[in-house]
Amino acid sequence: MKFLLIIALGFVIFSLIRTAFSPAAGTIPTITPAAAATEVREGTAIIIDVREAAEWESGVAAPAYLLPLSDLKSARKKWAHVLAEAKDKKVILYCRSGNRSGQAAALLALEGFTVANAGGFDDWLSAKLPIRAPADPAGNE
Repeated sequence: MKFLLIIALGFVIFSLIRTAFSPAAGTIPTITPAAAATEVREGTAIIIDVREAAEWESGVAAPAYLLPLSDLKSARKKWAHVLAEAKDKKVILYCRSGNRSGQAAALLALEGFTVANAGGFDDWLSAKLPIRAPADPAGNE
């Protein structure tokens, strides 16, 4: 019984230390849409729209992968190939307001990805950056 208590206590301490020093424990870096577009154009980053499919009907950032947060948090059927190819690039995420993209960035940071949160789609629109219809090819899917 004493042994199990020590193991449980060790696990709790390890978890607390890991959480305190993990990249997601601090602030996820933010990036402006213009800077994100530049990094994507230069080939050093990819950009992912983490909104759900119904939200994409209003348009998406032209170079964006369309990968819902719900899939990242579950089976990752749509995310798997993108993440496999993005290990050496910055993964920039956006959503409607910046909240879900922050959640996705925190998850990916814990997995060792270099991430940044580009906020919401309205920020992309305000920067007058190119958009496309979700059915149009992005050249990266």
